[in-house]
Amino acid sequence: MIPSTLLQNKKILVGITGSISAYKSIEMIRMMTKAGAEVRVLMTEGAKRFITPLTLESLTGNQILDEHTENWHSDHNHIGIGKWADAFIIAPVTANTINKLACGIADNLLTQTVLAYDKEKIIAPAANTVMFDNPITQASLEKLTKLGFTIIAPQTKELACRTEGNGALAEPTDLFYAVCRCLLNDAYWKDRHVVVSGGGTVEKIDDVRYISNFSSGKMASALVLALYFKGAAVSFISSAYPVTLPSSIDSIKVQSAHEMHEALTKSLAAATDKCVTTPYLFMAAAVADYHPQDSSKGKLKKAALGDAWSIAMQSNIDILQTLDKKGIKAIGFKAEMDAQNAHKHASQMLIKKKLDGVCLNILNDKNSFGSDRNTITLISHQEPVTFENQDKLSLSLNLLQALAQG
Repeated sequence: MIPSTLLQNKKILVGITGSISAYKSIEMIRMMTKAGAEVRVLMTEGAKRFITPLTLESLTGNQILDEHTENWHSDHNHIGIGKWADAFIIAPVTANTINKLACGIADNLLTQTVLAYDKEKIIAPAANTVMFDNPITQASLEKLTKLGFTIIAPQTKELACRTEGNGALAEPTDLFYAVCRCLLNDAYWKDRHVVVSGGGTVEKIDDVRYISNFSSGKMASALVLALYFKGAAVSFISSAYPVTLPSSIDSIKVQSAHEMHEALTKSLAAATDKCVTTPYLFMAAAVADYHPQDSSKGKLKKAALGDAWSIAMQSNIDILQTLDKKGIKAIGFKAEMDAQNAHKHASQMLIKKKLDGVCLNILNDKNSFGSDRNTITLISHQEPVTFENQDKLSLSLNLLQALAQG
């Protein structure tokens, strides 16, 4: 899902300290390079006990910076490399280094580089639970947060010391996503509250059968990820989660149209209460038009139903039309198979449902539910804008850029 140009021309400095979880940084770096970034790595002597410089040089194509390779004939030193980097992440960072950073101690190459780096710094702790929860470490993390460091919280799981608890390094995907958010955030979207719906609703017939549609939730998931990268505070209400999303995303699993309506109502009310900037709603879910009039408990027996089975259906509430959209910018999504009348239907939806925009998706053999690429046209009160045959994350980023520009 991540395009190879996502981080093109971006320069990332990765710091690695002496933790057994250093192996996870290998996968994080691989994701960065596959996304088009140039990566350089700074290792402490302790880090080399767990992974080798050769491994990281093979991944990045760049020489490792450490106590032995630092020089002043180029930018391969703690001052020059900081000027070079657009983002600096230390993953893993030990409790020892956390406490040093909070005190401004610069007694090795990594801590010297941090002290000389004047842009956003990201740290991902990894430590034994007792060491991580120690009041000294917690006070240091609180201080670093106030100083502008971004902290990627560790996980609670079985640690290398064979104890269960908080302190395991975050997953490589979450580390990668945090760096993307640092590099791709946009002033328009930063800290803006956004609610996104996705997936096809599931309307129960009985406890084993249901009525639904072919919506995969991929477009909505890509949009959520793009909003996260742009810096938004996102709530995602969906029946499907086909993509691994940042763990900090507020995700609400729903099934029926009724459940989706309730969750959207609550989330929009909360977003409006918190708003400093105008919240957004992206209604990307494919909501069923009807639900069975009666939902049965257990499993209906074929023998009792007979050779022919008729199901009485009742119309669902029109969620997008009935939601209170006062003070909210609302963007609807419309899938059409009638190419000749699709634009007219989307324009009618824009007016009828009092929206700020409609993303029109004309379905055909090359542009179907579940595909990894899409073509949509943004229809608003201005000239339509078409995003032609793009991967869904790139399309989402371009859509957000167009909306930010008005």
